[in-house]
Amino acid sequence: MGIGIGVLMALIFGAGFFARDFIHLRDSVAAAAGDSGYPLLDEVQGLIDRHYLREQPSFTQREYAAIRGMLSSLNDRFTFFIEPPVAASESDALAGTYGGIGVQVKRNEKGEIELYPYKDSPASKAGIVDGDLLRAINGTPLDPNTAQDAIDQMMRGEVKDGSGVKVTVTHATSGHDLTVFIPFAVIDVPSVTWRVLAEDSSIGYMQVSLFTGRTPDELKTAVQDLSAKHVQALVLDLRNNGGGLLQESVEVANEFIGSGPLAFEDAKDGEQAFNAQTDALVTTLPLTVLVNDHTASGAELVAGALQDDQRGILIGQKTYGKGTVQQIYPLTDGSSLHITAAAWLTPKHHALDQVGLQPDIALAPDAQGRDVELGEAVRYLQQKLGSSEATPEVTVTAEAAS
Repeated sequence: MGIGIGVLMALIFGAGFFARDFIHLRDSVAAAAGDSGYPLLDEVQGLIDRHYLREQPSFTQREYAAIRGMLSSLNDRFTFFIEPPVAASESDALAGTYGGIGVQVKRNEKGEIELYPYKDSPASKAGIVDGDLLRAINGTPLDPNTAQDAIDQMMRGEVKDGSGVKVTVTHATSGHDLTVFIPFAVIDVPSVTWRVLAEDSSIGYMQVSLFTGRTPDELKTAVQDLSAKHVQALVLDLRNNGGGLLQESVEVANEFIGSGPLAFEDAKDGEQAFNAQTDALVTTLPLTVLVNDHTASGAELVAGALQDDQRGILIGQKTYGKGTVQQIYPLTDGSSLHITAAAWLTPKHHALDQVGLQPDIALAPDAQGRDVELGEAVRYLQQKLGSSEATPEVTVTAEAAS
């Protein structure tokens, strides 16, 4: 799979904390004999020390190589070792911070780039509002064929005096063009973003980009806000969500399902059921779930629970198929080890590892990057609402409203 180490971090379920050294190589066989528990490895190192012609890599490099060799024998791509600098940067990524102007970039069905500023972000303070159409960056007109993630990167950068980006947008409300310089700042990226859809004000849209420790609270806030705006249906967008934390994924699934199992975890000590609690947040609104081939791990747990419960239909492409649980073990030098510790199953005991979820409405990705999945979700929900005998209401628990 072409997912890099940075994205793999987003696939991790849970966070275990236990430090341990795997292998201790020594420059001298005499000093190391019997210490590592791998005498043949010590013997090889001794022969290298005595006979190798060239300079050897550092002790740390050899130790890391030995660890990687050991892990490769497991034939498990999700059990892997991360060196200290990468481990530190991935911790920052999971924390959800970067330098930029604080906007979410979306391509609509017409192929236009829409901006959705985060609350209190530099973009919001500069006058950017939901649905503004991006026309130019630093004076250069936007190429409609530019990839969405490349556009996003153009509006990020190092936070320092004078750093920032000049954007030209067409205001969603006035239709007038605005050019403004927006300084970069440290952006705390929310894991949940939401809005009432411009296409239909009766439909609320929520995107969960990663399951972090704050995701359940952010989801409750989103539902509260959409409830206050009297939405009658919901779109839950799990596209490009690589997963995150197991417990938070279960809590999100629980907010939509009032009873029964949400998932099963199969570990060395047996099977554990994750059951829905009675304080589900919203169980009655018509619901669609957007998925694609980068919907993985915790996002598949949520999508699988909703599909098996017939709580909502899946629209998009087959999901990635990661049905295993990883524990993260920090090591003493700041590196970390990720170990596959369990597998999980959907409520109907469907195994998803290397299989994935099949959408109820399958759509090929649009070659021009238009959001055809969201368009199909809107049409489906409009049809559902039109055929409903009564207008459903959002149910918000007392806990969520507090």
